[in-house]
Amino acid sequence: MRTKASSAIACFSALSLVLCACFGLRAQTSQPASPTVGVESQDSANELSVSVGKTVLVDCARPVARVAIGLGEFAEASAISPTEIMVNGKAAGETTLIIWDTAGGRQFFNVSVRASAAVSNDRLDAIRRELRTELPGQALKVSSENDILFLRGTVKDLTSSDRAVQIASTAGKVVNLLNVQVPPADPQILLKVRFASVDRSLLKQLGINIFNNGLGNSLGSISTGQFTPPLTSSSGTVISSDQNLMAFFPGLDGFGATIQALQSKGIVEVLAEPNLLAANGKQASFLAGGEYPYPVAQASAGGTATITIMFKEYGVRLNFIPTITPRGTIRLQVAPEVSSLDFTNAVQISGFEVPAINTRKVTTQVELSDGQTFVLGGLLDNRETETFDKIPFLGDIPILGKFFQSMSKNRTNTELIVIVTPEIVSPISAGAPIPELNYPDKFLPPNSGIPMHNPDAKTADNTPAPAPATMPVEKLIQSMKPETPLRIDSDTGGFGGASTTSAAPASSPQ
Repeated sequence: MRTKASSAIACFSALSLVLCACFGLRAQTSQPASPTVGVESQDSANELSVSVGKTVLVDCARPVARVAIGLGEFAEASAISPTEIMVNGKAAGETTLIIWDTAGGRQFFNVSVRASAAVSNDRLDAIRRELRTELPGQALKVSSENDILFLRGTVKDLTSSDRAVQIASTAGKVVNLLNVQVPPADPQILLKVRFASVDRSLLKQLGINIFNNGLGNSLGSISTGQFTPPLTSSSGTVISSDQNLMAFFPGLDGFGATIQALQSKGIVEVLAEPNLLAANGKQASFLAGGEYPYPVAQASAGGTATITIMFKEYGVRLNFIPTITPRGTIRLQVAPEVSSLDFTNAVQISGFEVPAINTRKVTTQVELSDGQTFVLGGLLDNRETETFDKIPFLGDIPILGKFFQSMSKNRTNTELIVIVTPEIVSPISAGAPIPELNYPDKFLPPNSGIPMHNPDAKTADNTPAPAPATMPVEKLIQSMKPETPLRIDSDTGGFGGASTTSAAPASSPQ
């Protein structure tokens, strides 16, 4: 019954438009046509509306000579009598109808073909059924206006909102007016990292240098060249010697010998256990170490170099981004790094000693469950360097040849292991005891009786409002955008960048 009533109303409206159009046509075509009338006086357009599957009759005041319609896929027109034109709606859209009469006049109609009300209702009913099937228990409303669909109601999350828009978009353009239930706060992820490093070294050196400065008032020495022989004067005085054993006999015509016999052991142990907390999908960084200054020579307009002091970070660093997957596991992008200053390989720049940096770092991505542990990087580095020098022929003599040989052996052993354990944790509840350090001694008493660490007691003015239950989709998406990242130095990877201090002009780098 509703469909028949709607059809009757649509036909009545269309018939009214046709009668108005025909009256206007009769009023224009009742005057004699003049062959000199310009196009401007005849090309006035009238509006004609019809629904898909409906028919409209156009009555003309004069017999029709010819009829044309622009786009046949939207509507079709045919003459059923000398003064009647029938227009049928085929598909929703717009086109143009032109009618020529026998007197040479013509009339334009802008034909608008609307979608059928029954088809539109069926389409909306199909969308509502799909929404109820895919999103059960969520109050959603769909309405249509001028071929635009409006989605209203409340969904439980952004995924449901995206799915509702995808379903509704099958029927045309969609305007998303949904509200979304405010989700709980993102979980916090604690990353427990343990750096363990052991560096061991063993050095052995053995060598002999023989010299004489009294035989024939001439100086002489025998050395393998591996260890620097001593310097002596013509009077028999030893000027310098870096050997740890030396024997000099002035009564034997200035005969002497130096012996290099050293054995040293070294060990360096590093243990760091940083615990770092980050929100789901957010980056966190940790550094336990320091910054060392190094000079950088920059050219100036006067031709002299200007030394600029910059700072570079070193120590135990950890950068990571944790993400909780839909499977409940933790996907972890982690980049640990251990670096230390190396003065053995230092360089000299304009009188400044710039140390090198020993670095061991790993960058990887892993996935594991809450509380599981993995060894991120293990390094075992054994090195042995041995140098042997001898004097030809003399060094090959049995037994006595040992006095003409030099030997240096250097062994290093480095072990590094990085153990990582991520856990999903919750913050300490408000009012619960907070962990504190055990201080060996008491601090000085405060000058004021007011507790300076707690000046902001909660009042009605500074108490935050409770979180809303729902909010619009676009507002929730805006609130979930990541914050502006901290500025990270491009050279060191640290936060805040490198600071500079100008020094006095110096000579060019050596």
